[in-house]
Amino acid sequence: MKTIKNKTSLFIIVGTLLTVGFLITNLISYYAAKNTMRDSIINTSLPLTRDNIYSEIQRDIMLPVYVASLMANDTFLKDWVINGEEDLSTIQKYLREIKFKYHLFTSFYVSEKTKHYYYYGGLLKTLSKNDSHDKWYDEFISQHVPYELVVDTNQAANNALTIFINHRVYDYEHNLLGVTGVGLDLERITNLLSAYRVKYNRDIYLVDQEGLIKAHSDKELVEAANIRLMPGIKDIAHSVLNISQHSEDFEYNRHREHILLTKRYIPELRWFLLVEQSQDKAIANIWYNFIKSTILGLLVTAIVVFIIMSSVNYYNRRLERLAITDELTGSYNRREFSRIYDKAVQWYKKNEEPFSVILVDIDNFKIINDAKGHAAGDSVIKAVTRICKNSIRGNDLIARWGGDEFIMLIYGDSNTASTIAERIQRYMSQDEELLTITSDIDDITLSIGISEYTVTDSEDSITIRADKALYSAKESGRNKVIITQSPQKY
Repeated sequence: MKTIKNKTSLFIIVGTLLTVGFLITNLISYYAAKNTMRDSIINTSLPLTRDNIYSEIQRDIMLPVYVASLMANDTFLKDWVINGEEDLSTIQKYLREIKFKYHLFTSFYVSEKTKHYYYYGGLLKTLSKNDSHDKWYDEFISQHVPYELVVDTNQAANNALTIFINHRVYDYEHNLLGVTGVGLDLERITNLLSAYRVKYNRDIYLVDQEGLIKAHSDKELVEAANIRLMPGIKDIAHSVLNISQHSEDFEYNRHREHILLTKRYIPELRWFLLVEQSQDKAIANIWYNFIKSTILGLLVTAIVVFIIMSSVNYYNRRLERLAITDELTGSYNRREFSRIYDKAVQWYKKNEEPFSVILVDIDNFKIINDAKGHAAGDSVIKAVTRICKNSIRGNDLIARWGGDEFIMLIYGDSNTASTIAERIQRYMSQDEELLTITSDIDDITLSIGISEYTVTDSEDSITIRADKALYSAKESGRNKVIITQSPQKY
């Protein structure tokens, strides 16, 4: 009997230890998975959804912009206007062909002389200064820009909300003939948002600069709801509506629900794309798995494997990052520059879009090291890196070439690279950190050499030309930008 009691006690102790240990393991795994899920949503899932939708919207917008430009330069349209706009059926057929060929919502032409508004169905109206709906024409003409994108009601389609692309039309002597263009159905973008909402289970919508919702899967919110007044998000609306060329992430609480939100500004529409997801709903499934694993006891191994895989991936990413970056500046190293240079060459061969190389050297860097010490020299190098990164565009890159030299790959011709180089020099003269470091010595300046890629170039040849230009800048007094003459392009 005593033995049975001892066994029972042992079973109870072992069972309790296993149960407690299992519960602790599961709890630890649960919180680890919760944080991983949150990081994945913030850093990967939401941004990926946002950028996919942004690309889709831009794809839908850029084709109509291209078509409007073709219409504005079409000699047929110009000749028809110059000859007196006599045959209505001719312009009607032309606009109808444009509409159906490119699957557009509408196509139109407005005459500067007669103020007639022609569309694919014929003559819609004659613009009047007394009609508030016609003010768009004079407003566009007064802006002196080649084209614009605006959202307005389409009188030819029961006042449906339409994204219009308006483009100026000039005659052969550059006199204004009128405005032509096409329209994109806003419903098309709304349907796109609805499809993504179903696919990713996230709320996706567009708002204007005042916070008014312009496109949403819930049509009742369109032109009726404003995020400045909506619960939770109204507290961060000012930051969300801040125009920035970079994507931004936010968090807020709505009715005891924690919401993760990411945004991107669409300059063509002057609207913001907002993508948000409930963190609580996303994590609910993890809690369900925790309960199931506790009951069945089968999830421990899976969680361990998951943690191991996450750790390996994390350190692999760190090692990969260390392999391609310079330790001091955090910019790319020479090996990574060579890899991206090869990609730029392939892009050039495919699209014939030029790119250039900029070599930058800090003038009299040895004097800085001798006067201030190597720590100050390192600070100068890091400050110059920061200035260069802030001066280039998102698709350009900077790498540390060695010592106090940097190399940049700029997507554009040598004139574009020269503009960026001059911007760098201007920022150098205004940077407070550099002025503080070199307070008692001469101002820090840069000598810069530029070379544009040609089809006969290798990495060595283009950098050698840029280096020669850099040497010329040094020889001619430093603090200069020299563009080397590229060999004949074939």
